[in-house]
Amino acid sequence: MGILVLVFIFISLAQHGEAQGPDSCKHGGGLCRMGTCVSGEYLAQYCFDPIILCCKNLPPSTTES
Repeated sequence: MGILVLVFIFISLAQHGEAQGPDSCKHGGGLCRMGTCVSGEYLAQYCFDPIILCCKNLPPSTTES
């Protein structure tokens, strides 16, 4: 019974919103993270909307002297 509940939750998360999935995130150079992106990263898309985020590194800032 517990396995059926887990399968249902996984299917619900996979079909919700604009989630692209972990393969799409990794292919684009990102990492799937739960909750928030760490410092130096930005939210690029969702792996599983709205819980697991696809975070990518911020591009290096170009400062002119």
